[in-house]
Amino acid sequence: MQFTGTGLHTGRVTRVTVRPASAEYGIWFHRTDVDGKDPMIPARWYAVTNTDLNTRISNDDDVSVSTIEHLMAALAGCGVHNALVEIDGPEVPLLDGSAAPFVAGILSRGIRKLDAPVRAIRVLKPVTVRHGDAEATLLPSDGMSIDFRIDFADAAIGQQHKSLNMANGAFVRELSDSRTFCRKSDIDAMRDRGLIVGGSVTSAVVVDGDAIVTPGGMRHRDEPVRHKMLDALGDLALAGAPILGRYIGQRAGHGVTNRLLRALFADPTAFQLVECDASMASRLPGAGVSRVDSVRVAA
Repeated sequence: MQFTGTGLHTGRVTRVTVRPASAEYGIWFHRTDVDGKDPMIPARWYAVTNTDLNTRISNDDDVSVSTIEHLMAALAGCGVHNALVEIDGPEVPLLDGSAAPFVAGILSRGIRKLDAPVRAIRVLKPVTVRHGDAEATLLPSDGMSIDFRIDFADAAIGQQHKSLNMANGAFVRELSDSRTFCRKSDIDAMRDRGLIVGGSVTSAVVVDGDAIVTPGGMRHRDEPVRHKMLDALGDLALAGAPILGRYIGQRAGHGVTNRLLRALFADPTAFQLVECDASMASRLPGAGVSRVDSVRVAA
């Protein structure tokens, strides 16, 4: 399936095509506009080179793709573990600021079950990282769940908390349509510095103190924390396989989640790669998703 839109930071119209791939392939990005350099970039935690405003991955030739987190969340949340993502620019388009357009496209085309076992990364012991007032933890669990807390001075956001088991299509129904959010003052400052070119108040939830600038307001009362959970799933998908574990985030962003994966894989006693039986596979993100969910998301 194909998606076309404008990059938030580049302002460039970019086309993305997601193609099926064989078992054990994983997720790879192919920069179709690149000549004379390696155009292939692995969607893996060790390829992350920048997390300031989004997640960027790069290869050894310094060919990169940024703002991959929403697409990665859609793939993980739909149970897609192998895919080739062709992109003709350096940034995945923002679209409406959520993962819903990607989810709708994936589910409308259908998901092919491969004749190969599903492997997952089982968390064996607690792993925690901290950076400033942000913290993220992975705990052992029989399934995948995300628990997230945010605390913003802006009255339109304030303190929010949500916990969700990611099986049975929960990501698609509960999180996928939640948009990125930001302060109007931050947008103005970043525009002045040339850090954002594309995007608008229709592709994010923009707040100004106690007011919501975005027309129509929020899609959910707690849309900001839901989007943080969406981002977390997308960044955790860079583990290279689904995670059997409980993620707990406190004011965590892309950088903290990537640090968490690096800490996990730095300790061989903290994880185990396991082959999932039917019961285990049913507890992974994407399990239970159907085309009915695609219709709901598209609406």
